[in-house]
Amino acid sequence: MNRTYSKLSFLSLSASLFLMGCGATSLVSTPVENIDAVPLKITDLTETERKNWGHADLIMDTIPGMSVDRAYKEIIKNKKGKTVIVAVVDSGIDLEHEDLNDVLWTNTDEIPNNGKDDDGNGYVDDIHGYNFLGDSYNEQLEYVRMLRLNIGDASERAQARLLLDKEYPEALQNKQQYEQIYQVVKGADAAVKEKLGKETYTKEDLKSIEAKTPQMEQSVAVLTQMFTYGDDIPSVLDELNEGITYFADQVNYNLNKDFNGRTPVGDDPYDITDVPYGNGNPKNQVESESHGTHVAGIIAAERNNGLGMNGVAQNVEIMSIRAVPNGDEYDKDIALGIRYAVDNGAKIINCSFGKAFSPEAEWVYEAIQYAASRDVLIVHAAGNDGHDLDDPENPNFPNDAKLGQTNEFVDNLITVGALTSSYGSDMVATFSNYGKQNVDVFAPGDDIYSTLPNNTYDFQGGTSMAAPAVAGVSALVRSYYPDLSAAQVKSIIMQSGLYSKASVIVAGDETKPTTFDKISKSGKMVNAYNALILADNISKGKMTLNSNSK
Repeated sequence: MNRTYSKLSFLSLSASLFLMGCGATSLVSTPVENIDAVPLKITDLTETERKNWGHADLIMDTIPGMSVDRAYKEIIKNKKGKTVIVAVVDSGIDLEHEDLNDVLWTNTDEIPNNGKDDDGNGYVDDIHGYNFLGDSYNEQLEYVRMLRLNIGDASERAQARLLLDKEYPEALQNKQQYEQIYQVVKGADAAVKEKLGKETYTKEDLKSIEAKTPQMEQSVAVLTQMFTYGDDIPSVLDELNEGITYFADQVNYNLNKDFNGRTPVGDDPYDITDVPYGNGNPKNQVESESHGTHVAGIIAAERNNGLGMNGVAQNVEIMSIRAVPNGDEYDKDIALGIRYAVDNGAKIINCSFGKAFSPEAEWVYEAIQYAASRDVLIVHAAGNDGHDLDDPENPNFPNDAKLGQTNEFVDNLITVGALTSSYGSDMVATFSNYGKQNVDVFAPGDDIYSTLPNNTYDFQGGTSMAAPAVAGVSALVRSYYPDLSAAQVKSIIMQSGLYSKASVIVAGDETKPTTFDKISKSGKMVNAYNALILADNISKGKMTLNSNSK
């Protein structure tokens, strides 16, 4: 799964803590003449802005969103579109979520829960999609599976062994450090609560404490430092707990060479002819299986229903394809998931996943080509390693250029990097991969508010969040201009974005400054307002698409 854990800065605390003892219908000009003169937003986002920043307008709001709200207000408001099916190949989705239950794709040719393949599509009881993971969820990373099963060539296995020997001890150490920091903060929190005689306290309350013992002095110092990481100590403890869970999953499952997460499924995941397997229930199995629900909400959470948040697209039906575990996805599941989506009517497939090893990549390439032959657009997350994907040492599967090649073998796949809400040098998310050749566009992906299981909502970040933002814009285009092909929609998304030569920092490394136009093929950030205008002009024959992306 294309995940990132962004609170690693806690790790730098360990040493110090323990030393202490513990309306227009014309295209916005691209390149916008004055885009690099846009004033930087120097105040923090309001809570409302923070929850909706990806829909904001760069010029009007000085926030690098996709101008979604402006598009609805000025372009879409009096128009009717066609329904577009968007498949979400991901972890399971909460199919009962209050903000998603009315936008689910339903297979009307299948009778629920009768144990039969009523429509003859090869899948039993697939009412809202299909579950290729069966009862499994926790998984190894692909390179760890390769070592366990002795698959791949000798050089790949040697590379995998070096990687595991490096990453497992690091994950174990990080887990232990987070646990130690958590205990220090928890102990300090209990001591201060007792001292103040109340369960909740502020930074000002801390300052009022007259520490008469070294222990209390340390507790106050620790908690004062923690207030720089969160608005209150309970939220900091929650963040630390998330870190413990993240690294525990790495140690127990992702990097554990002796673990086999596929056992409950019962198939051979390296034999694509070993079918059928899985079941017709693509719902999340546990609350922590939240990734697919968050992605689905970004695309199509019900708009203007007074609940939670608004998805980018309307006129959308979400098809849930459960194929991405808590670890690396299997090539077999992805290939069959893409084919399932295509065969059952999806016109857009969101793929917020990725991995560095892919022993059966050809199965996925063939599925992507199949989607291209059926005019289906695939939107893929660029990945969260802070890597330059143009460097052959940084593979990220799948992509539209096969490993070691530069020519794209299909024209229906768009790869998306992640933006932050701060226009200027910090607008590229520190975790986001990038690449002039292998990343197509950038879109909002850092600190995105969306749906989570059990009718809840929260912020998550990753290129996993940027991809569905683009899938939503693509769905808008395909809804209102259904005559346009997948390849045309890809070109429209790339050509209509806002082009910038702003100086930016990538991977959080200030020693490697570059400019925004040099980190993706288009040099642009996706813009829904512009995309709809360009789509209208292309659809009516008033304009033609350029042969390049600018």
